Amino acid sequence: MKPASFCIVALVMGMAFLVEGCNYARMYDDEAVNTYQGAVQKEPAGTVPVAGGSLWLKQASPDDLHNPLPPSQETINAGERAYGYYCIQCHGPEANGDGTVGQSFAPLPADLRSPAVQKQGDGVLFYRIGLGYKRHPPLASTVTAEDRWAVIAYMRSLAEK
Repeated sequence: MKPASFCIVALVMGMAFLVEGCNYARMYDDEAVNTYQGAVQKEPAGTVPVAGGSLWLKQASPDDLHNPLPPSQETINAGERAYGYYCIQCHGPEANGDGTVGQSFAPLPADLRSPAVQKQGDGVLFYRIGLGYKRHPPLASTVTAEDRWAVIAYMRSLAEK
């Protein structure tokens, strides 16, 4: 067989395999290709949240935020409890930045009793705790707003000691 005729036979056979192997109609109707072609069902009213979240915090000015909780021993106790859940790992039991997890950071977490932290307004602290600041993670989706305000009240009580 001459090389030219061999090439023609190979080309014809290759085309036959290619055409037979690709059934485009079957592929077009395949569930993997058209997975999301169906109509999306309408959700009942009230199932999609339209309030809450942290968007309001992102749009707020930290200086305009004020602690809504009363400055009472009950608020401080609630803040101490929340601090024990969410903050003690990094800031430590004395709130001086030497928590078990915080010791692995360089620089260490902030000393919450220090004048640098205590001179910040409640709104600024709430804003930074919620949305994060430098290495501090954003906690708005983890810690409720009430617990964050209570932690700030607890932090204020530490400065008095």
